[in-house]
Amino acid sequence: MKMKTWRENLTLANTWTIARGSTKELQVSLVELSHPDGTSGLGEAAPISRYNETLDTVEAFYAKVDAARLSFDDVPASMAYLESVATANMAAKCAINIALMDGAAKRARKPVHDFLGLGFRENHHVTSFSIGIDTPEMIYRKVVAAADYPVLKLKVGVPDDVAILRALRNAAPTKPVRVDANEGWTSKELALERIQWLAQDGHIQFIEQPMPSKTPVSDLVWLKERSPLPIFADESYHQVADVKHCAECFHGVNVKLVKTGGISGGFAALKAARAAGLKTMIGCMIETSVLISAAAHLAELCDFLDVDGNILTTNDPYEGVTAKKGILSFAAAKERSGLCVSKR
Repeated sequence: MKMKTWRENLTLANTWTIARGSTKELQVSLVELSHPDGTSGLGEAAPISRYNETLDTVEAFYAKVDAARLSFDDVPASMAYLESVATANMAAKCAINIALMDGAAKRARKPVHDFLGLGFRENHHVTSFSIGIDTPEMIYRKVVAAADYPVLKLKVGVPDDVAILRALRNAAPTKPVRVDANEGWTSKELALERIQWLAQDGHIQFIEQPMPSKTPVSDLVWLKERSPLPIFADESYHQVADVKHCAECFHGVNVKLVKTGGISGGFAALKAARAAGLKTMIGCMIETSVLISAAAHLAELCDFLDVDGNILTTNDPYEGVTAKKGILSFAAAKERSGLCVSKR
């Protein structure tokens, strides 16, 4: 097996702002694994600075990997090898795992969702469209531009939250909205106050990560017991080991492949959450269609989907799953096996 890695520059249609910062351009890391028999697999890392992961840490991990130890025929053994290389580094492991799964499913001549035994219902899975923090005027314009998408995800957690929601409602009075605070509310009293205010809207589906992940369990349980809206964990849920904590403190979880270490970890994290009675969502960062398509293959394990990171860019170099009017589909994919992804 040989491994090739490179960076892709992505430009966003609008400046992307959440409670932790803003960006207009960013880079992701791509991996291609190739076998002498002609089989190849593609993967992607979109490292999250929140977890002290960057493109430099991703590439430093790659440099330690002996590609000869990786195999499309034994993905679990390959992942065990990667774990022996270094702990953490989930974004880098995500990229390699996705490439391994792409190659393994291609060898089986199946799309990843069938390779995993999940299937994929066309015209069934709907992704939300994310609206980053901005001025009320820009929020209004973004929501109008997203008119074709039936569900919105709104980033909050700043002093202008009231004006932001008002601007959204001026453009879309009754559209379902998911609210993501990105750990922006620092006390249980503030979080409850904000959630009670949001509940008055009448069309908010749930609140994502209202408080920091390091918040004491007693405070999270207090908030869960009193919240008039479901609360989902994001920064608090990474892998299966977190499921007991999240079942105690949240109503649902948001799984991201860059947190779980790829498709294999995402599959396990979603299954464990469902078994614990939690609602499930799969989310994303700003990504190309490689990582977005990888997440979409797990749609059958999710109650909600937020896989729009590629839609927010203007120069996605790949094509795979589509999201016309928010409905996920692999029907138009040129590549029919593996990730169902091809170069534009």
